[in-house]
Amino acid sequence: MAQVRRTPLAEQAADLLLERIRAGEWSLGSKLPGENTLGPQLGVGRSTVREAIRRLAGQGVLTTRQGAGVFVASLDIIEDWSTALRQADINSVIEARIAIEVEAAALAAERRSPTELRVMKRAGDQRDAQRTDIEAHVDADIAFHRAIVAAAHNPILVDLFDSFTPRSRQAMIDLLRINGEFGSDTDQHAHLGILDAITDRDGQTAAALAREHLLTLKIG
Repeated sequence: MAQVRRTPLAEQAADLLLERIRAGEWSLGSKLPGENTLGPQLGVGRSTVREAIRRLAGQGVLTTRQGAGVFVASLDIIEDWSTALRQADINSVIEARIAIEVEAAALAAERRSPTELRVMKRAGDQRDAQRTDIEAHVDADIAFHRAIVAAAHNPILVDLFDSFTPRSRQAMIDLLRINGEFGSDTDQHAHLGILDAITDRDGQTAAALAREHLLTLKIG
């Protein structure tokens, strides 16, 4: 038997706040009154006001600035807010990869052994073979880049790379799904260019190509 669902107070309070924002009571960038003012206006307690603000912040409508207050970030709910958050995370991961992998490429060109070079080349071949399944392609890509980091002979760089591999993996999967394509010849050639520079012990070129490749992945 169907029952009437009670809407949580915080959700009702968030809806009321949103209506007031849409009506123009607060303009874009303006500061909201404090909890002690909003609570009586909305007929709820301070904790409910805080939860309502968290809800609207999660939908991109409000933003909280530490020590300054709550401000209007959008005049309506951002429907693709989750996509915006994924894109921000993708760019953060890429920036971290640049910090690690550009230096690793330069060091690998200087320090790699013949065995490590063979490992990198096998990883490159495996990456080339995985062009149809997104997750398999990302896993092969991670293995290729990790082989380069390992060849840098710096255990801290390896630890840094490994520590955020799960987050990096998900961000790269999200990126490829957003782009809708992956495994192009151009992309594979970019990786082989890095490998060629490492083979030639040309650290400057290896680092430049690694940076150039990773920058092309950033969104926006």
